[in-house]
Amino acid sequence: MAELSQDSGSHKKGGKKRSKKVSTRIDLTPMVDLGFLLITFFMLATSLIKPQTMEIAMPSNKNVTEQNQTVAKASQAVTLILGKNDKIFYYFGKTEGAQVIETDYSGKGLRKMLLEKNYEIAKQAEGLKKEKLKTHMDEDVYQKKLTEIKAGKNAPVVRIMATDEANYKNLVDALDEMNICSISRYAIVDLDEPDKLLIKDKNI
Repeated sequence: MAELSQDSGSHKKGGKKRSKKVSTRIDLTPMVDLGFLLITFFMLATSLIKPQTMEIAMPSNKNVTEQNQTVAKASQAVTLILGKNDKIFYYFGKTEGAQVIETDYSGKGLRKMLLEKNYEIAKQAEGLKKEKLKTHMDEDVYQKKLTEIKAGKNAPVVRIMATDEANYKNLVDALDEMNICSISRYAIVDLDEPDKLLIKDKNI
């Protein structure tokens, strides 16, 4: 048992006799119990931080038949090439005869282009988000509807390629933009020779 005690004062020899003081005793046991109760309360009431993950579509090394391949329309295809010095290039459609445009990772650069390309899907996703807040939609129902919206037939398909001079931050920034712009159909692929030729004079 924890306690504090205060002894009575001493008496001088030959001095005036004083009345004996009763020692002061304070029991600290209830304070210890209160401390443990508070710790237990915060442990049970505080929610643990859930790790946030991002799904990435990676190309398979297995042989895939032509019938099982997902062929995107040229009007829906977008290719991003990550260069050095935080440069990023993109073009629409097929590689042959493509017009390569240079941009950056700012809100007025890559994000603006992706939002314009994915305008309808992003608009529907934003509307669903407002509906969730208004109606207190269940999280599982919300995620299911959001997945259906992102997988719409008019959704763009983005290929992300990185040169040897690009860094990991560039790749992470590009993946973040996929999530911000509500783009679910994207994949990280190897940079091939035709794409290297497209940015040969630009990636200086």
